[in-house]
Amino acid sequence: MNDHAPRGNSLAARDIAALVHPYTNLRAHQTDGPIVMTKGRGVYVVDDNGKEYIEGLAGLWCASLGFDERRLVEAAEAQMRALPFYHIFAGKSHEPGIVLAEMLKELAPVPMSKIFFANSGSEANDTAIKLVWYVSNAKGEPKRKKILSREKAYHGVTIAAASLTRLPANQRDFDLPIFPVAYAETPHHYRNALPGESEEQFAARLAENLEKLILAEGPETIAAMFVEPVMGAGGAIVPPKGYFARIQPVLRKYGILLVADEVICGFGRTGNMWGCQTLGIEPDILTCAKALSSAYLPISAVMISEGVWQTMVEQSAKIGTFGHGYTYTAHPVPAAVAIETLKIYAERDIVGHVRAVGPRLQAGLAKLADHPLVGEVQGVGLIAGLQLVKNKSPKTFFETTQPVAPIVAKACEAAGLIVRPLFDNRVAVCPPLVIEESEIDELLARLARGLDDGYKAVKDKGFLT
Repeated sequence: MNDHAPRGNSLAARDIAALVHPYTNLRAHQTDGPIVMTKGRGVYVVDDNGKEYIEGLAGLWCASLGFDERRLVEAAEAQMRALPFYHIFAGKSHEPGIVLAEMLKELAPVPMSKIFFANSGSEANDTAIKLVWYVSNAKGEPKRKKILSREKAYHGVTIAAASLTRLPANQRDFDLPIFPVAYAETPHHYRNALPGESEEQFAARLAENLEKLILAEGPETIAAMFVEPVMGAGGAIVPPKGYFARIQPVLRKYGILLVADEVICGFGRTGNMWGCQTLGIEPDILTCAKALSSAYLPISAVMISEGVWQTMVEQSAKIGTFGHGYTYTAHPVPAAVAIETLKIYAERDIVGHVRAVGPRLQAGLAKLADHPLVGEVQGVGLIAGLQLVKNKSPKTFFETTQPVAPIVAKACEAAGLIVRPLFDNRVAVCPPLVIEESEIDELLARLARGLDDGYKAVKDKGFLT
């Protein structure tokens, strides 16, 4: 029996009557109902039946400090009492916005000149798209409007960002992309390497193919390339060795700006403050969100290099204004929470903690590669992806019509663990950064039970034949 099925005037029934749920089969939800969470503690969340789960995806890759960090609550309350809202349009400002921008400039993985604030990763990436177009026009290169993205990339769901997101459900029947986008190959060695091809050889081939793509599209038409250091919703995919070292010279050769989407990887997730530092990326623009406030309040940021900034200044002087911004850009309350979040990262050495406990998670996950359902485990720091396969040898993948990852995710929920089923039957693990070694051990034990029970369910459905 489904413990979360709607009954009477329960929260589940009221949910079905009122809410539209992202990334949900809307018809199935009318019968299945939601899991209604009521409280959190550290890496745990509790539903309205009193069942406790390890939140193995930090909510949505975002609750870096867990679910009961009192200092962030107090920071929000203090700012609400002092100045609950003000904007930064037309030269207005306030202290939280100024301080947070200063802190982010200090933390940047490469020198950055200015910070623009938005409310979500999608908005940050939409802003970055507009900026690269703005720069192209300012430089007298109006043909440079095309953006390079990658197969299985995820850069958000607003209409421009979703044009870069190359996952079927995010574009199908939304009439996307809305502007010219060219998609490079997914840097996933396990699925896409040729037989016997090493990671270094695979990276070299991808760089060669990227140059071929640029030449085919016309270098003079391409404004920028957007990349995630570790690809998130596309599968928690870590690129092969040498990948970014090889593709960046290609982009520089043709004057193509590089935008690093650090929405998931930023603020310690990969064992450095930025995924750019872990993977050797030197971006012209960097976007971040999620762990910027430990997800306690919505806020995102766009870091802008000096070269891009100077072009923006000249163009705004020519036009008379910089015609972009949001009502809640640098909202003082989320900004105050983000300031406190960054202070906690520094005081508690969260990056050092990830470096200390990350190997335990990765080693434990690597052992699960022996499971009959798991073909590959790859990760870095406190993020990882498990590729579910029909057969290990010969390597055989499930059909896209066989929802094995959701089945395993449901089995994990029954075992008291929340993970994320992803495209191509991958499962992501991305716990809060504050997770301790004993909690990692429990996460791994629950994941193993979920895989075992999921394997039985998949077998019963005949997906393994």
